[in-house]
Amino acid sequence: MRTEKVWLITGASKGMGLEITKAVLSNGDKVIAMSRNTDTLLEKIQEHKGNLLPIKLDITNEKEVKNAILLGIENFGKIDVIVNNAGYNLLGNIEELSDDEFRKTMDVNVFAIANIVRNVLPHLRKQNSGHIINTASMMGYMSYSGNGSYSASKYAVIGLSEALAQEVTPFGIKVTILAPGTFRTNFMNEETLSVAKNKIDVYNLDAQIAQFTGFDGKQLGNPEKLAEVVLKLAEMPSPPLHLPLGSDSYNAILGARKNEKKELEQWKTLSLFTDF
Repeated sequence: MRTEKVWLITGASKGMGLEITKAVLSNGDKVIAMSRNTDTLLEKIQEHKGNLLPIKLDITNEKEVKNAILLGIENFGKIDVIVNNAGYNLLGNIEELSDDEFRKTMDVNVFAIANIVRNVLPHLRKQNSGHIINTASMMGYMSYSGNGSYSASKYAVIGLSEALAQEVTPFGIKVTILAPGTFRTNFMNEETLSVAKNKIDVYNLDAQIAQFTGFDGKQLGNPEKLAEVVLKLAEMPSPPLHLPLGSDSYNAILGARKNEKKELEQWKTLSLFTDF
């Protein structure tokens, strides 16, 4: 007989987070749904039979995160699966990005995950179980011009998660890194896109923005199918650490690894020269 799970999902009011939340509730599980806008979430999910606990908070605020986790456990008794899905994207070439803009990307995409993990791990260790699913991106394995801050943050998610997986394995806790490609959400929508304020003409950021938003509505990925995969992951006794999602992500990551291997071999002599 299947055991009911309690999920903690960030960024639950829209995009992939919303689809995962809907799928989890439809599966009969409970959700601690963290979002900046819980009103939007409740408008979209009205049938939840008491299995949904929406919590409005700023995930970059550690005190708010800690209190939300305690509230979730107080309501549902435990947490089994954590999906760190909330994210922020800023288009801008490195020279164009202000310190505040770059730091916001890191705050939402990296330090917020660290806040969640740091405060939920004592509970997972106590119950000797749990599954932490961190959302990176195919752009955490390779980068494109104009997306430097986003890629940097997603590279960091991968590094954090790889270390975390080794640290928590002795406690029966699993870790999976999702690397979605392009999915048909509002992520590439011109109206919701954040752009560096200090545009420098020679980089032609407007052209990069047009190229990026040109994919809106044409993305290969189906968010509902992504949610199905996340449900399957939570049932696996030995889930993958790295999981590209979408043919674009899978092929792009393989291509990047192939190019890296070629470059390593090309400069192998210099690499080995530095040994005593």
